[in-house]
Amino acid sequence: MPFEAIIAIALAGALIARPVAPLIGRWSGWVFAVLPLSLFVFLAAHIPQIGVEGVLLATHEWIPSLGIALGFRLDGFSLLFSLLITGIGTLVVIYAGSYFAEKPPAQAGRFLALILLFMTAMLGTVLSDDLIVMFVFWELTSLTSFMLIGFDSHKLEARKSALQSLLVTGGGGLALFAGILLIGLTLGTFSFTEVIARSDELIAGPYLVPIIILILAGAFTKSAQFPFHFWLPNAMAAPTPASAYLHSATMVKLGVFLLARFDGVFADVPAFGVTLVIFGMITMSIAAFEALRASGFKAVLAQSTVASLGILVMLIGLDGEVAVVATVGFIITHAFYKAALFFCAGTAIHATGESSLRKLGGLARFLPITAAAAVLASLSMAGLPPFVGFISKEYLFEAQLESNWNMVPVIVAVLVNAIMVGVAGVVSIRPFFLNRDRITSVHHGEKPGLLVGPLLLASAGILMGFFSQYAAQLLIAPAASALYGAPIDVSFALWHGLTPMLALSALVVTIGALILVFWDSIHIVLRRRRVLHGLFGDRGYQAVHDGILGFARASTRWLQNGDQNHYTAIVVATVVLVLAVGMLASEDGLALALSDDPFRISVIAVLAIAAVGAMSSIFARSLIAALVCVGIVGFASALLFMMNGAPDLALTQFAVETLLVIILSAILLRLPVRRHHTRSLTERRRDGFLAVAFSGVIFVAIVSMTAMPLDFRLSEYFGQTSYLEAYGRNVVNVILVDYRAIDTLGEIAVVAFATMAAWALLRSATAKPGKDGKG
Repeated sequence: MPFEAIIAIALAGALIARPVAPLIGRWSGWVFAVLPLSLFVFLAAHIPQIGVEGVLLATHEWIPSLGIALGFRLDGFSLLFSLLITGIGTLVVIYAGSYFAEKPPAQAGRFLALILLFMTAMLGTVLSDDLIVMFVFWELTSLTSFMLIGFDSHKLEARKSALQSLLVTGGGGLALFAGILLIGLTLGTFSFTEVIARSDELIAGPYLVPIIILILAGAFTKSAQFPFHFWLPNAMAAPTPASAYLHSATMVKLGVFLLARFDGVFADVPAFGVTLVIFGMITMSIAAFEALRASGFKAVLAQSTVASLGILVMLIGLDGEVAVVATVGFIITHAFYKAALFFCAGTAIHATGESSLRKLGGLARFLPITAAAAVLASLSMAGLPPFVGFISKEYLFEAQLESNWNMVPVIVAVLVNAIMVGVAGVVSIRPFFLNRDRITSVHHGEKPGLLVGPLLLASAGILMGFFSQYAAQLLIAPAASALYGAPIDVSFALWHGLTPMLALSALVVTIGALILVFWDSIHIVLRRRRVLHGLFGDRGYQAVHDGILGFARASTRWLQNGDQNHYTAIVVATVVLVLAVGMLASEDGLALALSDDPFRISVIAVLAIAAVGAMSSIFARSLIAALVCVGIVGFASALLFMMNGAPDLALTQFAVETLLVIILSAILLRLPVRRHHTRSLTERRRDGFLAVAFSGVIFVAIVSMTAMPLDFRLSEYFGQTSYLEAYGRNVVNVILVDYRAIDTLGEIAVVAFATMAAWALLRSATAKPGKDGKG
């Protein structure tokens, strides 16, 4: 099966989900889960081949004139992401089927369609080798995320959060697109494989700094890095299956995916890694602080997700093989435990209708299997053995200790991971095992569809810990080697002896346990410090958002004030300015020389008539008289066309001018008569200045053009080919009907629509009454 077939199958599932799911009913989640599961199995079958060959490429021409191809690349890293997308996607579809079982069938179908469409976009993004194709899928993830976050469109919070995510990620997408175009301008290709091979040319190119800035902007917005960290927690307004899929396991890691890919390209640019480490540390610190303040079940998990993304960005910025292995290992670990915890949170909220952690308690007696899954996932999140989270944490500390950085990243990582231990305990112990009197009943029990996802993912955390060497050989080593650019021997094991990393892990667990014990006190103190939340929240975004809207309102009041003279003045002034600047900036300069052709008295006479008509229109007191004067100018132009050998154009001008005079006369006759001027003296002076400026610019342009030698290549081409290719002897007719057929059709359509509009205006305002006395 070719790579494009994977995307086509996923897209086909998205297209049929909405009409078919209501027909299937409560089993729709199980049925549609077959699609991502089959893709998961197909991709998993490539694991041995990738382990041997390293990378598989497929390229198909798309837009060869622009150097854009449908290129696909499957290596260890893209295979890892594809397995996460399809594997967790399978569990999300099953979970969504049960989650929406009590909702209208059409609503469940719409959600499944969006989830499968998002899966399609994600697969296209991670499998694309062409950067332009990758960007198309990248933007599709933003659009589908917008629709999923705002799925409950009747809620103000959902609509606001969806718009915020779209503006932030969409703006970052535009920055990324600009960076991709600069890469293509520098290297002449958009193939990522060639970009890696020619990274030295890209680094030596003139656009290196803007390329790095633009790529960082695109990745930071997608992965919620400072200063764009605020949108992800707000996106928790989405239904829980969407939160588990988009904002924990897959979509928010797209920025991490992009940074990891380009880390090999910019490996020789020290500022790239330094920037990632600094922004990663800032992001994880702010998110950890906000996690201590958050009160909602999903909100706490969302802040911990932002902190985890900051850890990943920091790891990418570190150098060395261990940092690459730590990055890959943490991507897998975080996807497992965070998606499982979101599933558990969704089940608890769905069963109780309560989202605040402070109001939940004692749910283990109603949801025992969900509580067990939450505990297992939290133990992996806390980094306790024998879970895979313990191994990932040790690699994290080892990467920091072996890097060229000082102890600052280590200290920040210890504090942030300690808070994550506290968060893991809070989200698993408090809602399920403490405060049994807070929840006395639930809306429903544990459904099979709600249990499959959290149980499998939580169990995978401990199984991967026990069988870590198999995971290292099959998944981690190929992915890490693809990022590092060379084979890496991965020793992913639970026990490495008494090492500094083990001591740091013990310190993290100890501090995290203390945070868990004193969670209430810490939470209350930080909740009262709203000034800090104002600094770390989305107040800056709101200020920029409101400022843009205020500027739009002010400009609308000035530009769209209902005065047609005002609109025309702005257009004319802009045209004059653009023409003047263009002529002055021309490399050839202005050749202001008069033509050697003799003066023609007939032409001068017609021009004089046109000038008299134009001047008379200015001083005319009647609108009808002014219209007649303007009509004189139009008819004089038609005479000039005829006198210079363009009778067809002259006839067209005569027809249009006649129709214009008739239409405007009919309109003016219906307007009320005004006895006073509607334009002030200042406005008339401004109009006069614009008229003189416009005429002056046009005069200079015409004189300059007539002084230059004519280029007859186009006219010669038309003359030579009009009969041979279009079988027409009248060159003008051939140009209009054949060479400019669509243009001519458009002109005919304009005249036809104008005629119909004139007919409507000239109709009587009231129809004659019929025999029954009705109109």
